[in-house]
Amino acid sequence: MKKIQMSTPLVEMDGDEMTRILWQQIKEELLLPYVELKTVYFDLGLPEREKTADRVTVEAAEATKQYGVAVKCATITPNQQRVEEYQLTEMWKSPNGTIRSILDGTVFRAPIMVRGVSPVVKTWKKPITIARHAYGDVYKATEYRVPGPGVAELVFAGADGRDFRQTIYEFECAGVLQGQYNKDSSIVSFARSCFQYAVDTRQDLWFSTKDTISKKYDHTFKDIFQEIFEKEYQARFEALGITYFYTLIDDAVARVIRSKGGFIWACKNYDGDVMSDMVSTAFGSLAMMTSVLVSPDGKYEYEAAHGTVTRHYYKYLEGENPSTNPMATLFAWTGALRKRGELDGIAALGEFADKLERASIETIESGIMTKDLAGLWEGETPATAVDTGVFLQSIKLRLEKQLEA
Repeated sequence: MKKIQMSTPLVEMDGDEMTRILWQQIKEELLLPYVELKTVYFDLGLPEREKTADRVTVEAAEATKQYGVAVKCATITPNQQRVEEYQLTEMWKSPNGTIRSILDGTVFRAPIMVRGVSPVVKTWKKPITIARHAYGDVYKATEYRVPGPGVAELVFAGADGRDFRQTIYEFECAGVLQGQYNKDSSIVSFARSCFQYAVDTRQDLWFSTKDTISKKYDHTFKDIFQEIFEKEYQARFEALGITYFYTLIDDAVARVIRSKGGFIWACKNYDGDVMSDMVSTAFGSLAMMTSVLVSPDGKYEYEAAHGTVTRHYYKYLEGENPSTNPMATLFAWTGALRKRGELDGIAALGEFADKLERASIETIESGIMTKDLAGLWEGETPATAVDTGVFLQSIKLRLEKQLEA
C-alpha cells in the first residue's frame, strides 16, 4: 500500500512513563507503515521540561497556534514525590494547564463506546461530551482561615478611581473565607469554543450553572452564552438541526441521567471537573475517554484523558509486558489525523483514521482486549485479556483487512 501523504505537519508532544511507551508502539505499529507522518516534535517528558526550565511546553503550545492541530501524550504534573524522584529544581506546572492558557482553549472529553462494555446508566446509548471551562473559579481562588471575630468585606478598587465595598459576613467566631474570580474574555472564549465544537460535531449543546443562587457570577456566564448564541450561532444551529439548551446545574444532572446521550454538556470549571469524572466512570473506563482542547479561533490539541499509568510503567521497567489500554491514546492520534485531513482537504487521512478506529473497536467487540476492559465485559464472546503488544497487533490485522478492502 502506498503511504498517505501529509501536507501540513501535526504538532507532536511526547510524554511520560507508560504512555510514552504506548506512544512509540502506536506510531510504529499502526501509523508509520501507512502514513508518511509529518510532525513538529516536542518532548514534554519531565526530564526535558526540567532541562529547558519548562520552555519546551510553551514552545509546543506556540507551535500549535501556528500549525493548528496537535496531538499530545500524557504527562506528569509533579508533586513533591516527583520532585525528589526526578531530582527537579522546581515543581513544574501542569503542561495541560500551560497549553490551555496559551491557546485560551476549552477541554472536551467524550467516551469511546463499544458493544459489550455497557454504561452504568442503562439509558445512555450515545457518548456524552463534557466541555469544561478550565479557567478561574475555585482553582484560582484566594483563601483565608479566619482566626476569630471580625468583618469580611469584598473590595474592588477600580482603575478609574471608583471603589466598591460590600460586607460579606460579620464573623462571630473562627471560620474560612474564599474569593474567586473569572473574566468576561475567558467566558466569551469558552462560549465560542463550545458553540463551534457543537457545529463541528453536529451535536446539541447543553449549558448549566446555578444562576438562581449566584445572581452575578453564574448569571454572567448564562448571559454571555445567550448573547453569543443569538448573535453568532443561532442561524447555524438551526441550519444544522441542532439546539442550544440552558438549564440549572441540578436540573441538568437529572436530565443527563435520564437521557440517551449524544450531546455536549458545557460546565463551569469545578462542575466540569466533577462531572467529567462521573461521566467517564459511568461509561466504563477512563482509559476509554478521549480529550480535545479547542481554542475559540479553531486550534485543536488531542490527547487521552487519563494519566501516565505509573504502576504499569514500573512493571515495564522490571521486564513485564503490561496490559495497558492504549485506546484513548490511539484515538488522540486518529482525532488529530482526521482534523489535519479535514483542514488540508486530504480525505485519505480522515478515511484512514475512521478505519483505524473501527479496527480498534472491532478488536474489542471480538473479545480481544486489555485487562481493564475484561473486568467490565458483558459481550457474548468470552473476553480474552492480552498485553498491549498483542492488542495492538490484533488491531493491525483488522486494519490491514480494511485497507485491502
